[in-house]
Amino acid sequence: MGCCGSKEEVTNPIVSTAREFSNLPPEKAGMVRNNVVGGGGVGGGGRARVHGPPPPMVGRIIKPDLKVYTFSELKSATRNFRPDSVLGEGGFGRVYKGWIDKTTLAPSKVGVGIPVAVKKCSADSAQGLKEWKTEVNFLGKFSHPNLVKLIGYCWEEKELLLVYEHLNKGSLENHLFRKNVDPPSWSTRISIAMDAARGLDFLHTSENTVIYRDFKAANILLDENFGAKLSDFGLARMGPPVDRSHVTTQAVGTYGYAAPEYINTGHLYVRSDVYGFGVVMLELLTGFKAYDLSRPTGQTSLVDWYRPMLSEKSKVKKIIDPRMDEYPPEGINKFAQLILRCLQNDPKNRPPMSEVLIILERISTIRMNPKSSKPSSSKTRRPHSYHPSPTHRLGGGSSPRPRAHTLGL
Repeated sequence: MGCCGSKEEVTNPIVSTAREFSNLPPEKAGMVRNNVVGGGGVGGGGRARVHGPPPPMVGRIIKPDLKVYTFSELKSATRNFRPDSVLGEGGFGRVYKGWIDKTTLAPSKVGVGIPVAVKKCSADSAQGLKEWKTEVNFLGKFSHPNLVKLIGYCWEEKELLLVYEHLNKGSLENHLFRKNVDPPSWSTRISIAMDAARGLDFLHTSENTVIYRDFKAANILLDENFGAKLSDFGLARMGPPVDRSHVTTQAVGTYGYAAPEYINTGHLYVRSDVYGFGVVMLELLTGFKAYDLSRPTGQTSLVDWYRPMLSEKSKVKKIIDPRMDEYPPEGINKFAQLILRCLQNDPKNRPPMSEVLIILERISTIRMNPKSSKPSSSKTRRPHSYHPSPTHRLGGGSSPRPRAHTLGL
């Protein structure tokens, strides 16, 4: 991964693990060129455990085939990183919209070729460099229809950039919580949940298990048909060895989504991701953010506030997002039961993502019954805190939307 402008070539292939990558000195890593990266697929991962026909594509582990860009090329693709091309901002970088040629992947004029998302990472911190490496190592070798595709990268002196496919509907977070955005229907919400579950299940069941570690609505991106893909792999890490149940690491992530065992002990399990998935399901059900300091005492954490209500059908009715006009009551109740299982405090009691996916697919087949979907008198008023407040990060502090979300304890 390296200084993109180098004309010299070496025979080192692009590395596929964080350890191998970190061992390359910058002057060597900086010479890796696109023609050395090579393509081709290798079987592995993505074991299907679903009822009915499988998705049209299956996940696989591939040899990295990423385009190496120069910094000047990405300046051209984004019109010199103009402010009006900003798509969003994360904890360690700003994301710009750019354009590239569909065939050559070279920069093109606005509106010509295909749009891309160009993340300009901060190289001023060790964490920023670490997350950049992690993104390249994981997204560079995984291919799955529910993972955002990494197209290329640039490492030129202190300039660290990543080039992704662009998903024009933005994040699930925007569609659930932003003003003046039509809220998704029940069928769209369940479809998004299934897509995200497929992506997470692929990571968990690949030949080398990957723990995503930062599952949240902001990291679920949507295409023009509301197909969902997981993005932002800066905090992902390899799972534990076969003889271990967890890995121990510094707790990083986002308040409201991180599993309790991870926050309290630093023990990270594969099923710590399942907890985060349950939190996003609860957001889909209620239309409330996972964590919001502007809410009254006792309601700051969505899980603490609403989890006690999930076990009773009569209470589930009262917490459904009132913006959903139609939904199948039976499906809603089964959805709530699944959330409750995902939010168990003991990771051993949470279902694996393969099982979560099967249940979601069954729920999606439950027919709508508009007459009993929503009581005519249920024009529920949301408290003043309904519209999103700043996202609060592990380790304290907050950041304005759409800035996110990762800081160690």
